[in-house]
Amino acid sequence: MPLRPTYRHPRAQEYRAPGGAWDLPSLDAVLTEAGRRARHALVVDDSVDVRLDGPGLEAAVARVAGGLRAAGVRRGDVVAWQAPNWWEVYVLYRAAWRLGAVSAPVHHLAGDADVERMLAAISPKVWLDRTEVRGPRFDTLLGGDPVAPGAARPADLAAVVFTSGSTGGPKAALHTQRSLAYKARIMVHTHGLRPRDAILMPAPLAHVSGLLNGVLVPGAGAFATHMVERWDAGRALDTIARERITFMIGPTTFFVGLMHDPAFTPAKVESLRLVSSGGGGVSAAFVEEASAALGCRVKRTYGSTEAPTIATSGPRDSRRRAAETDGRAIGAVDLRVVDPATGRPLPAGARGELWVQGPELFSGYVDAEQTRAAVTRGWFRTGDLATLSDDGWCTIVGRIKDVIIRAGENISAAEVESVLEAHPDVRQAVAVGYPDDRLGERVCAFVLAPPSFDVEACRAWFEARGVARFKTPERVVVVDAFPLLAAGKPDRATLRDLAAAG
Repeated sequence: MPLRPTYRHPRAQEYRAPGGAWDLPSLDAVLTEAGRRARHALVVDDSVDVRLDGPGLEAAVARVAGGLRAAGVRRGDVVAWQAPNWWEVYVLYRAAWRLGAVSAPVHHLAGDADVERMLAAISPKVWLDRTEVRGPRFDTLLGGDPVAPGAARPADLAAVVFTSGSTGGPKAALHTQRSLAYKARIMVHTHGLRPRDAILMPAPLAHVSGLLNGVLVPGAGAFATHMVERWDAGRALDTIARERITFMIGPTTFFVGLMHDPAFTPAKVESLRLVSSGGGGVSAAFVEEASAALGCRVKRTYGSTEAPTIATSGPRDSRRRAAETDGRAIGAVDLRVVDPATGRPLPAGARGELWVQGPELFSGYVDAEQTRAAVTRGWFRTGDLATLSDDGWCTIVGRIKDVIIRAGENISAAEVESVLEAHPDVRQAVAVGYPDDRLGERVCAFVLAPPSFDVEACRAWFEARGVARFKTPERVVVVDAFPLLAAGKPDRATLRDLAAAG
């Protein structure tokens, strides 16, 4: 059964009006028009020495679209895969969009249990595992009869992107072709990007950040994406120098790794002119250090799977503001800080939950109940605590949701706790994040269990359950009892402080 939006923008008519945010063709048309005449490389994959220019990329997209159509894929059907950042993944995205189908990437590190749940939620028409994405199955798709642009519509669903929520298990967020096309175009303008630019993309293309900045923005700006199959700071430095990389975006862990790698020299990163960093652990101190070490403009950015990159700064904005805040609203997006208990807007400078409304907002989750829980009167409730200045600059100051962000990966505390409590020796568990200079946060598990349940036992249990490695606790603390709130619930704030203290 085809996926359908579970949320409709209250300002959709305004967005669709002439000159409005959605007054543009389909995503397929936007990307095809931007890149078809580019004679320079648009997709570079050093893992197999592939470089696709505009005509080469167009030919690959057209043929794989034909292969998918021969496999029975039609408008609204889901095409899913699990693979790292390979050129084949870029082409699969674009080929599905050409047919008006829905791209559904699965994180390449997701365990068997995660994959099973994701596929059950989306019922893909075509599914390719890692060996099929780079293997005979993809080769067969690449041999399809070429499909010309023109079949896709702006209102077609384009992508389902999985994100961990605070209630456990992955959520499946839906985006349309027009919402992604709008976001791609506006971010090219916001960052001041041109065809001579080149981005190095270490963030997984299965994440909204990888999708936006590894596929959509370079596609709309007709500049090169350099794929990173597996992050290695030393190799990344060589690639930056060799390929004259100008732009990078991602969590702080990537840039800390670059700056502190033994092979780092200023000469290797002299081509960089813009670094944008989001997620947990982005501080003014990091921006200052990275700006000095990398010799380029470094700024903070804020967004989510449901509302990609809604706040950042542009080339003409204050560098101080770019370092001390998470940016200002981009394009037609509206930001509001509210009292989390009442939903009433708060005055400038007050701390509250950040609510978002805009044309880039998702079209809901696959699960309509999850959508209703997350959207109020057209506003997406981010679950993040923020302040807004009187001139519109946003600063994220914490999270309401119990989500741990490790190296850009969202980890549901509830999901980790569920896996822990399935162990016969664990009576109860509370998972929290604790600060880490390199990864932003790591996972600490407080458990009511015998002393024999240590980190090694925990790691073996998570591996046996098919859970992704990055979700596995890296610290296990056996306790006799949890500190409790008045309502009898574990006091997570106290536990986070204990974890941070080591």
